[in-house]
Amino acid sequence: MAGETFDLVIIGSGPGGYVAAVRAAQLGKKTACVERTELGGICLNWGCIPTKALIQDAHFFHQLTHVGPEYGLKTDTQKLQWEKIVARSRTAANTLSKGIEFLFKKNKVTRFPGSGFVVRPDTVEIRDGQGKTLDTVKTGKILICTGARSKDLPGVKPDGKRIITSREAMILPEIPRRMVIIGAGAIGVEFAYIYNAFGTEVTLVEMMPNILPIEDLDISVRLEQIFSKRGINVLTNTRTENVVAGDKGATVTLTDKDKKTQKVETDIVLLAVGVTGNVENLFAPSATPEIVKGAIKVDKSFQTNIPGIYAAGDVIGPPWLAHVASMEATIAVERMFGVSNREMDYGLVPGCTYCNPQVASVGLTEKQCREKNLDIQIGKYNFAANGKAQAIGDTEGFVKLIFDKKYGELLGAHMIGPEATEMLAELVLAKRLEATKNEIAYTIHAHPTLSEAIMDAAQAVDGGGH
Repeated sequence: MAGETFDLVIIGSGPGGYVAAVRAAQLGKKTACVERTELGGICLNWGCIPTKALIQDAHFFHQLTHVGPEYGLKTDTQKLQWEKIVARSRTAANTLSKGIEFLFKKNKVTRFPGSGFVVRPDTVEIRDGQGKTLDTVKTGKILICTGARSKDLPGVKPDGKRIITSREAMILPEIPRRMVIIGAGAIGVEFAYIYNAFGTEVTLVEMMPNILPIEDLDISVRLEQIFSKRGINVLTNTRTENVVAGDKGATVTLTDKDKKTQKVETDIVLLAVGVTGNVENLFAPSATPEIVKGAIKVDKSFQTNIPGIYAAGDVIGPPWLAHVASMEATIAVERMFGVSNREMDYGLVPGCTYCNPQVASVGLTEKQCREKNLDIQIGKYNFAANGKAQAIGDTEGFVKLIFDKKYGELLGAHMIGPEATEMLAELVLAKRLEATKNEIAYTIHAHPTLSEAIMDAAQAVDGGGH
């Protein structure tokens, strides 16, 4: 295909890349996508999808071992087949990856196996793992969707055996007896939940004052209480000073806010301290856009400082979320080809953590509202008072809604509880449509449902509800 010309060449086929490719093809543009590994990127193959399969199995196992006896159901859980649990998660990922391959064929998107290298704003080389050029194509525009990878802790290098990243955590050959997880953002918290449910002694380390530090404080505090009750050793305000790996395990040296140091012995150390953009080996010197702190800088059209070169998704920085990448990439394609001028609204980004209980949020936290000196009203409703939650035996958590006091506009929504991530869409839509406290409070919600807790939280602002 040497010398072939495209309207758009996309480098990377993750949630940004493959969505952009399909959208461009739907607009009648001749489109190509360069991908060096599996279609779907990290999210589909080694992130969002397989982890959710593991979480579902962990939740099911927890229900059998801890809730089942209360229901009058007793089963033999001694014959846990970890290899089948891992295999099911891989099957889910592989199935969806093949689905993207079908979408590409259906929409006539050309796929180039290999790594993309931008020679000029109108030329992309496809290279193999050794850097040898396999093909060269011309293009009108280029969209970089190369995503991000796990960030290393200074002085601590993953070895894939004792010190691992989230990728290895999904395919461990056996369930470890002990695990230290460094970093209590969404990734760290989800793996803490998974391995604790399967019986691992988990120590969760976070240098910030709370786990899930970007969430509303009430949510973070409640989740920490629940995790501690389940036997997870949660260490906040704690820095990791050193990790020494050996043949049979690792030693982690930690220091708390009072400068007290302790050493924790463990079988596995999981690094979950964040991600950094994949910006290396992508551009010739004359075609390198501005890069700030490992992220490609873009404007509201997702164009870089080099005309014709665009970027979207994790490679341009936070929020590092699959659904953000998909929307950014879609807007980038629509704006570059002049079919839309819409902009990304980062105030409407839903945030979800899929441990159990689930955590979901959109908009401002209470702390952010106070820092902005906003006059607010807050409504809270506990799932313990919700009929559906009682019926399914899952009552931990609450809904917290934050409203502007003068106009009743929804400013933020924060939930911890059963199926919170599924319930969130109602509140994202409400915020997008500038729904008020009364509109949410007096919209009829079916009974019995978990989503009634949203209505009740809105009514609770003025002392209503039940």
